[in-house]
Amino acid sequence: MTQTSQTDSGQKRHKVAPLKTITQDAYRGFIDLTHNGLALVGLGLVVGALTLTTRGDWRENIEQQALTWLQERHEPAIDSAAAFSPDPDAIDRVTALHTSTLPKQQANVAYWLSRKYRVAPEPLGVLVAEAFEVGEKARIDPTLILAVMAIESRFNPFAQSPVGAQGLMQVLTRVHTDKYDDFGGQLAAFDPVTNLRVGAQVLRECIQRAGGSVEGGLKLYVGAVTTDGSGYINKVIAEHLRIQSVALGKPMPRSFPVYRPIPVVAPAETEASTAAASGIVPVLDAEALVKPQAPTADTAPLRS
Repeated sequence: MTQTSQTDSGQKRHKVAPLKTITQDAYRGFIDLTHNGLALVGLGLVVGALTLTTRGDWRENIEQQALTWLQERHEPAIDSAAAFSPDPDAIDRVTALHTSTLPKQQANVAYWLSRKYRVAPEPLGVLVAEAFEVGEKARIDPTLILAVMAIESRFNPFAQSPVGAQGLMQVLTRVHTDKYDDFGGQLAAFDPVTNLRVGAQVLRECIQRAGGSVEGGLKLYVGAVTTDGSGYINKVIAEHLRIQSVALGKPMPRSFPVYRPIPVVAPAETEASTAAASGIVPVLDAEALVKPQAPTADTAPLRS
């Protein structure tokens, strides 16, 4: 029995010995290969260094390629960093202010418009303050200026109509180019404050041309040609009265005046107009101008 056990142990040792030998041989081979590989790399570097030392043109070419590669890797990093770099002067380009700095009357208007038209109160505060300042100088109710702005663009400074009216007050830029020259050119139409000033100037001119009539001035402002402009005029006047009530701290009006243009009747052709064309104007009885006279036997139409 003991002899059999020893025989089995000897067989196991014979089986393990070849596996150990293979592992050791593989390890030695890996070490030798690594040493030889490092030696080859070292030899290659030495040969390369000697070659670059003797061939200056190769060295310069390699240096240039390496520099170009480094710059290409470095420039995108610089560009991406510059895109998000701080800009302390950005605040100077913002058209906004803290509404706490406004008088109470103007602040109330700014907050009311902000809620109704869903626009931030800070930029609206600038427009309200500017409307009050311009309105005082131009002798126009500032709430009328704000009402025109509300109906025209809903306080969108980048709005543009199909016919080319632009900005907050939808001024026709191509028509009023001269007015924008004082502000640096036509692109100033998209600056909210500039558009407000130019629009208020155009509105004042329209009211003056209409003989001081606000309704007539609004009709000229909107350029109503094919219609009487009453729809636009009624919208602006109603909004004007709402904003005015907010500014004055009064209850909101429930009814508004309705503008109806007076129809213009063309004068009928009379003998008087014919005579006037010839330079001779006869004196007519006043009743004859307003009441038709009954036809006489001489003037009655003949019937068949």
